[in-house]
Amino acid sequence: MTLPPAPHLPPALQLVGFFRRPTAFMERCHERYGDVFTLRLPGSEPMVFLADPELVKAVWTRDKVNGLPAGRRITLQPVLGPRSVLLQEGAEHLRRRRLMLPPFHGERMRRYGELMDEITRHDIERWPRGEPFALMPRMQSITRDVILRAVFGTQAGAREDELRRRIDDVLVRTTKARTQLAVILTEAAGVPRTPFHRAVRRMDDVLRAEIRDRRRAADLDERDDILSMLVQARDEDGAPLEEDELRDQLVTLLLAGHETTATALAWAFDALFRNPDVRARLEASLPHGDEYLDAAVEETLRIRPTVHDVGRRLGEPLQTRAGTLRAGTAVFASVHLLHRRADLFPDPHAFRPERFLGDERPSTYAWIPFGGGMRRCLGAAFAQYEMRRVLRTVLENTDVRPATDRAEPFERRPVTVVPRHGTPALLRS
Repeated sequence: MTLPPAPHLPPALQLVGFFRRPTAFMERCHERYGDVFTLRLPGSEPMVFLADPELVKAVWTRDKVNGLPAGRRITLQPVLGPRSVLLQEGAEHLRRRRLMLPPFHGERMRRYGELMDEITRHDIERWPRGEPFALMPRMQSITRDVILRAVFGTQAGAREDELRRRIDDVLVRTTKARTQLAVILTEAAGVPRTPFHRAVRRMDDVLRAEIRDRRRAADLDERDDILSMLVQARDEDGAPLEEDELRDQLVTLLLAGHETTATALAWAFDALFRNPDVRARLEASLPHGDEYLDAAVEETLRIRPTVHDVGRRLGEPLQTRAGTLRAGTAVFASVHLLHRRADLFPDPHAFRPERFLGDERPSTYAWIPFGGGMRRCLGAAFAQYEMRRVLRTVLENTDVRPATDRAEPFERRPVTVVPRHGTPALLRS
């Protein structure tokens, strides 16, 4: 079939709408063209967006044959590396995924709870009193330090400080669209020599030194950090992970797991600031357990998902109401549009954690902040657990208030959608 309908705008203007007005532009396309539509952006293959949970299910249940859109590799490989679990496909992806899963579930994950509380309380001590500040950088500081300790098992000191500086240098550069464009162009030309590439190499130097030190450690069996676990891991043939792959998986954990959770926390505070009744109920519920806190986290991830689009390259044709999409088509589940469907989430623009209480929970293919199928985010449980611990610690130890009466506008970065002003806040003494 020909591709589904698309806006009658030049690709350059579609790109402007997609990045500068990521919610309004997509919602207009949905209203005009329905649950399946196409965008054509400069330098990109056609992108078919899906806002129907049944179509998303049809795609994700075929993940054994699906691949990844070209744009994902172009955007992520320069920093994550070619062997990152996020970029592997087929059987290789599944093998590596099995090795990476254990730290993010069960008792091993819960061991990090006290660490999350401690790091949050320590960060709160550095927050300014009586003057506006952005919460998102504070959330980034907290989640970065949590993932550093979880991955490396490091303690405060010179080595951890150096790791933090070099990782931060890369993180700052990955959020800038201009940097991303330069990286893509130099990668295509085979000349990876931008300041971004130099920052990645500086980060790699300290990561590889950490890997080599850990391999020589005599107490691996006694450690519960993720690097120690991966150094001891063996594949089906009994072979350990090579240094290059260890590097790629560590960078994936450090960058992907830290930035998205920090963004979700910043959105959570923005939502609580704009909904004082919800905040009052949440704070009153904290001494009695996590049920309403869980619901507030899930509702934040519904109304403000940090990743708006989850892509696949079809491995076989997909039947839609409008016709059949050919194998090889790049399709994207629109997280934002699915989460705003009134038939799935009544009164979808309202922040109502109550919709996640009780038995009538949304379907697997309606609430999809972590993607789904065989490629569902490895760190989903860890991220939600960390959000609960950080939110509880901040609400129990501070009186943080909004510094503005306006809800945060959306800003699209290369991968995530963030609060444009970082969620301005005031901390009352």
